[in-house]
Amino acid sequence: MLDGVSVVRGGRQVWSDGSLTVPAGAVVGVIGPNGAGKTTLFQLALGLLPAATGRIEVLGRTPRAGDRRIGYVPQNYTAALGEAVRARDLVALGVTGTRFGIRRTTAAEHARVDDALRRVGAAGYGDRRMSELSGGQQQRVAIAQAIVDDAELLLLDEPLANLDLRNSHEIVTLLGELRRERVVTIMVVAHDLNPLLPVLTDAVYLLDGHPHHAPIGEVVTEDLLTHLYGTRVRVVRTAQGDLFTRSG
Repeated sequence: MLDGVSVVRGGRQVWSDGSLTVPAGAVVGVIGPNGAGKTTLFQLALGLLPAATGRIEVLGRTPRAGDRRIGYVPQNYTAALGEAVRARDLVALGVTGTRFGIRRTTAAEHARVDDALRRVGAAGYGDRRMSELSGGQQQRVAIAQAIVDDAELLLLDEPLANLDLRNSHEIVTLLGELRRERVVTIMVVAHDLNPLLPVLTDAVYLLDGHPHHAPIGEVVTEDLLTHLYGTRVRVVRTAQGDLFTRSG
């Protein structure tokens, strides 16, 4: 929940007058042009950046760093991992919160890691090195780490970046399954809405220096998206009722 929130970084106002509430259990696309402050919104929610003005609540309280109820997957997160890190080692960090090799995980923690890998369809390669996995497999493992503590809020920053169509579809399908499995709110920073449209229920869009929230059907309109991106965007509905967007 944002109430009159503004954000300043390096002496520059990123956005202002943010007042919105994201409903629990929603799958939310966070959209806007480059530099509009999409990742900044996540940093606020994670307690990594203070609001310059206004009030923010996440899961009923003021954000604080290290809140284990929130799972976060940064953009290109797996690219910075070393060559030897196994998938299950990465997921275990979501349980222990410690550096690799500091202590052994308990049997109960091992079980939680195994369950998280199973939930994202990555159980078959839990013992493989992350450097050996495809982009889609790496993204599944990163999501497993984010949910291993049964997060109530999942924040994903460009999770489909650099994935091919098949892997993008599989990750989107996984997000829908996670939402149906239990009540978890999912927020996804997205450059391209099209792959996510089958599962999105809402959108937060950063327009004219302010964040706004609306159901996805009210956001996927030609006028709004054209204004948002500063270029002509067409919205097409197929004979089956599915929506997709295209520029030009």
